[in-house]
Amino acid sequence: MEIRPIISSLSRHKITAWLLIIEIALTCAIICNAVFLISQRLERMNMVSGIAEHELVEIQLANLGVRPDGKARTRQDLAALRQIPGVSEASLVNQMPFSSSETNNTIKLDPAQKAPTLSAALYWGERLSPTFGTQLIAGRDLREDDYRDLDAVNKAAAGGDPNDKALPRVLIITQSVADRLWPGANPLGKQVYFGKTPVTVVGVVAHLVRPSSLSSGAEYSFLVPIRPVVGDGSSYLIRTAPQERQRVLKAALAALKANDPRRVVIEHRTWDDVRSEFFQNDRAMAGLLVGVCVALLVVTALGIVGLGSFWVAQRRRTIGVRRALGATRANILHYFQTENFLLATIGIVIGMALAYAINLFLMLHYELPRLPGIYFPVGAVLLWLIGQLAVLGPALRAAAVPPVVATRSV
Repeated sequence: MEIRPIISSLSRHKITAWLLIIEIALTCAIICNAVFLISQRLERMNMVSGIAEHELVEIQLANLGVRPDGKARTRQDLAALRQIPGVSEASLVNQMPFSSSETNNTIKLDPAQKAPTLSAALYWGERLSPTFGTQLIAGRDLREDDYRDLDAVNKAAAGGDPNDKALPRVLIITQSVADRLWPGANPLGKQVYFGKTPVTVVGVVAHLVRPSSLSSGAEYSFLVPIRPVVGDGSSYLIRTAPQERQRVLKAALAALKANDPRRVVIEHRTWDDVRSEFFQNDRAMAGLLVGVCVALLVVTALGIVGLGSFWVAQRRRTIGVRRALGATRANILHYFQTENFLLATIGIVIGMALAYAINLFLMLHYELPRLPGIYFPVGAVLLWLIGQLAVLGPALRAAAVPPVVATRSV
């Protein structure tokens, strides 16, 4: 089919044609970036935590201050929790993945360097690795003789002596940290520095996300051999079989209350609940963006249908003349579909340029990654399909116009 008659016809309806082009362009720009944002949210919600999420329950206690018998009470609590039938491991931990705040520390590869090499989350708690269920891929786990008491660590750190034996001397890092610090090299036996204190890497785990900083260095995490004390705001983490979690959680609460009826429990939940609560805003945002995309596509489709119906009504006599001169129904159908395809193509080209500009703005002001090129052809194909489906109804009505219309008076 020749394009010239279509262009000639569109030139006589410039305003309506440009309105449709602008609508398609805006839809293309917004859809490309919205779908990209949705994919980012879904990727974030489905990130690997590195822990045995479906086997964990948490009991968070109020931060009432460390009591003189805090160490003995902690040992008593952990002994009681580990004796509950179905409990495979339990630990008192300072923080956990997908929590609202986190404890970080900077490290150096050389104590003389001015700027730190990176910042990572510090997880500590006795027998924390088997409680978390992290996957050790190199080296060894932390041993009993590696651990230091938290109060002694704080006192030694305040003293400023990097050789104080009360400070931890080993740690476990994630594979992400190993790749960042020693790409392609074996990290075992390497040293990092907390200030001027040397600490040796003895193990590497595959994954362990930071508690809340998931955008940059999401798996920059350390397991350090420090024993926290009940009363400092730490939480008890208990590992059990997935089907046993509710029963174990109830029994654990009873055991802790039996050890100290005055303690205040802030939260008790499974780890599925923790993940669900942490990502609830991401789910809401993804749902909102999906709604925006659907609404834009529906409005665009209705616009195409409305404009197509308007043009069919305006051109009935012209269509009848063409039918009388030998045009078939298929010719009329192809005419309107080609016309819509041209308008959609112009709108898509403009929309892609606009989508790129919007993405640059989001990158500059909101640290969003660059929009992958795959979204442009996918968005174009989607809008082409919607455009052709939307114009099909008016085009079929136009093809049904009989030649006799050409003989009627205007």
